[in-house]
Amino acid sequence: MAQTERITFLVTKDFKKWLTAEAKKSGLSISELIRLRCESGSSEDIITIKASVNELKIATARANRALDEGLKEAYKVINQLRKGREIRKKGLK
Repeated sequence: MAQTERITFLVTKDFKKWLTAEAKKSGLSISELIRLRCESGSSEDIITIKASVNELKIATARANRALDEGLKEAYKVINQLRKGREIRKKGLK
């Protein structure tokens, strides 16, 4: 990874407010937003893609949690059915 350096620059309160809002909307830090917009020609596309990737990561994590919960419930039902079957088998003997 390339070594980084700190740059400090002054902006108006309104511009800082705008930068903060743009960064938040894109799911980026202010530094990432500035780097992306300065480094590439089609920064709007990159920012949109990066924001989409962040949203996808969140949605994937949410879906995984929901699947895990569904599997837990399914295993509970399967175990209850197995117990019921064992009880019925014992009752028939």
